[in-house]
Amino acid sequence: MKINRSLLFVAGTACLTSVACQQQKDTRPNVLFIIADDLGYFDLSHTGSQYYETPNLDRLASMSMDFTHGYTTSPVCSPARASLMTGQFAPRHGITDWIGAHTGEDWRRAGRHSRLLPPEYNRHLSFEDVTLGKAMSEAGYNTLFVGKWHLGTEGSWPKDHGFDVNIGGWDSGSPRGGYFDPYDNPTLENRKPGENLSWRLADETAQYFRENNPSDTGQPIFAILSFYAVHSPLQTTMEKWRKYRDKAEDLGIAESGFEMDYFLPNRLVQDNPLYGGLVEAMDDAIGLVLDALEELGLDDNTIVIFTSDHGGVSAGDAFATSNLPFRNGKGYVYEGGLRVPYFIKVPGLTERHMVSDIPVTGADFYPTILDLVGAELKPEEHLDGVSLLPLIRGEQIADRSLFWHYPHYGNQGGRPSSVIRKGNWKLVYCYETEAHELYNLWSDIGETRNLAALYPQKVEQLSEELFDYLDTVGALFPEKDPVYTEAAEKAHLQRIRENRMPALEQQRLNFLSPDYDPGNNWWGSQVD
Repeated sequence: MKINRSLLFVAGTACLTSVACQQQKDTRPNVLFIIADDLGYFDLSHTGSQYYETPNLDRLASMSMDFTHGYTTSPVCSPARASLMTGQFAPRHGITDWIGAHTGEDWRRAGRHSRLLPPEYNRHLSFEDVTLGKAMSEAGYNTLFVGKWHLGTEGSWPKDHGFDVNIGGWDSGSPRGGYFDPYDNPTLENRKPGENLSWRLADETAQYFRENNPSDTGQPIFAILSFYAVHSPLQTTMEKWRKYRDKAEDLGIAESGFEMDYFLPNRLVQDNPLYGGLVEAMDDAIGLVLDALEELGLDDNTIVIFTSDHGGVSAGDAFATSNLPFRNGKGYVYEGGLRVPYFIKVPGLTERHMVSDIPVTGADFYPTILDLVGAELKPEEHLDGVSLLPLIRGEQIADRSLFWHYPHYGNQGGRPSSVIRKGNWKLVYCYETEAHELYNLWSDIGETRNLAALYPQKVEQLSEELFDYLDTVGALFPEKDPVYTEAAEKAHLQRIRENRMPALEQQRLNFLSPDYDPGNNWWGSQVD
């Protein structure tokens, strides 16, 4: 049965609470919010990858508003995920680094001999904030969280922040047991040895829709499917590895795959067959859920959203992918670390592929979802996010500035920095060098030309606005390390160049060798 969409998306707050509208309440849309981990903007065939294959995400994009200037609120996971839950930028909610990262003098344990000591940060979501999960529960939704959480230890897990059910979400920011059963996850029971983790999380999500079908219960579902993929460790099946190894060979294997950035080597090519298989396995899992919604007759009344928590890993961790033509990746405040896939499918409004180039962020999902289902907005909560429903309808939203604050050293090589984007201008302030970088993203998406010296007034204007915002929200800043020596840092960087670079190049060739065998117990596992 087709639903009258003209009523569905203009429902106001009064309609949600009045007796006269109770029957309409049963037809409010479900929401499936899919979040990938560490997936880069160009890691989809839809966004131009010639190497990775993502037919199910391509299918979703073909029915979505595609925000081509969609941003995360942080280049690392916990801050970005906290913004999804609160509608606030990182310096406001206070989780400015991934939970578990060292701060202050403890940072020296990383052995980086850095100039600065990173500041402290909040180690869990604030219990005073009304999270997106709680807001949807208050609006009458059945709320489900599946997969990666990484927003606090036990006592600050999904069910402590408004979700009715939690499957797989806990302290860890990576899949402790890897991508194949047994999982080593206290909130996800082992089920079948060799079962794929992404497939399992998708299957749990699909099963929840079956068992709590709104057509039977009369209560709509808000579900977050938060994949651990494509975070390291890089694991896939032998079949998928072989497919992507052969594909890399067909495309032509480059002589070298990395170049040295300031702290770490940076990957330049997409040719890692383990990562290719991991990406495709996640895409397979997304297809499972999309197909289940169709089988249940729910696809015509389910909003589906897809994004990644931040950009792809081009340095550090598993050095998994290249984000070119964007600069750098996860852990950096350049476009490779901040720009992410950002799709919103709304039945009745996005029946085809639609595109918006208006800059939007992860903080916008909270008010957008509330607006799409006709729930009352909570501007006192989602202080930095705005509803994108006008853009989806083909209208406009007010011009605004976007802010980022990452006063930490990324494990991937990024430096402590703060950023403002206003229109096409992007200003980066680096705390190590105490210098500004100014880029025009309309003409320089790779951020290769620093225009700060040419436009000093623009630098002054944007810098003043940036630090006014940071002062307003009580942002914390790094401090100089009194024991820093330039000689110790230079020696560390020289070791990286002489040892890490050659090791990475050799590992890359090993992954692409026809005789590659990791010798691990997951190698013979299957997708499902």
